[in-house]
Amino acid sequence: MNRHLRNAVVAAAAITAGLLMTACQNGSDDNAAAKSGAGATSVAEKASDSKASKGSKDSQNSRGSQGSTNSKGVSGSFTDGKVTYLAPGKYIVSVPGKEDQQFLVADDTEVYGAGTICGEAGAKVDAPCTLDQLEAATKKAAVSADVKMKNGIATLVTERRAAQQDTGSGSKGVNGTWFGNVSYLAPGKYTVSDLKGVEQQFFVAEDTEILGYDDICDAVNTGAGGEGGTECTEAELEAAAKKGFSAEVVISNGIATSIRDDH
Repeated sequence: MNRHLRNAVVAAAAITAGLLMTACQNGSDDNAAAKSGAGATSVAEKASDSKASKGSKDSQNSRGSQGSTNSKGVSGSFTDGKVTYLAPGKYIVSVPGKEDQQFLVADDTEVYGAGTICGEAGAKVDAPCTLDQLEAATKKAAVSADVKMKNGIATLVTERRAAQQDTGSGSKGVNGTWFGNVSYLAPGKYTVSDLKGVEQQFFVAEDTEILGYDDICDAVNTGAGGEGGTECTEAELEAAAKKGFSAEVVISNGIATSIRDDH
């Protein structure tokens, strides 16, 4: 009886030990799987964060690259040039003695025609044109025009008129001296009308001599007998011409060489 009891106890202990080992192994496997799953999740999150960071840097680099290309363009006046079409909204103006200059047009670009871009040739006042008319005209052939631009964008494109009242010297524009009322037409562009009411358009350039004797600007440097006059700015000329004043205008090739108000 005692031997049978000892055998039974030994067998029970062996079975219990076996169950405990199995439970420990299963628990170890579950912990390993849990740790493995957690490690995989951590790696995936790190990879995702790395991609997001890289994408953000790439996006910033892309925006920075685009911003660096938005440099300012050319500003200035190009007188007596030839305007040629390059691409939609993009043109080139060629002026003798200067390098060809590309420029763009915008919705607020002013365009005036004198028979080629739009309007009628020989009309006293230039006609306002659309950007479509400018494109259509320059696609056919280069158009003689003056261009004012700011930061590479044209603010004003004015078609140059054919020679009028020419002296026979073969010049492109009008030559002569006019005494009459000066009126404003467009930036850099004016008319002078004689006593008979005949108007003559003309342009001003950077070297145009503008002398005032209280009409264009205040006379502060006049000498004895009212000689000399005061050098006025183009802005002062424009403001005075919008009101109208009498002056002597000397024109060469359609551009005023001197403007003296009638003192």
